Amino acid sequence: MMRAIVTGLTLLALLSGCSSDRTTINTSQSLVMESSVLSAGITTDEPVMSEHDGQQRASSVLFNQQEKAVTVHYRFYWYDDKGLEILPFERPRTVSVRPHDKVEISSQTGNLTASKVRLYLYL
Repeated sequence: MMRAIVTGLTLLALLSGCSSDRTTINTSQSLVMESSVLSAGITTDEPVMSEHDGQQRASSVLFNQQEKAVTVHYRFYWYDDKGLEILPFERPRTVSVRPHDKVEISSQTGNLTASKVRLYLYL
């Protein structure tokens, strides 16, 4: 009897994981960095949002803690209050951060419904 209960609970846990909505995006996570970015010596904080000339602006400062320049690819993703990504999608961009230097990266959107932003960094 106990074995049947444990098997049933395990099956229920597996099925509940399979039925979750995988299209939902966790917009509370505003910074996503691949581990290779950290390994290359790049650090940063979450992007800061502000209004600039009637547009929403997000910016972040990348710091290079290494002895060599590091090329970083990045993309900002903009979301509305409901967590839906705002169009048009921004193209990925690239920046080179010199040794022991910092670089500010930013993005602007004219869509005033933008309330959240996510920064994705990769090498």
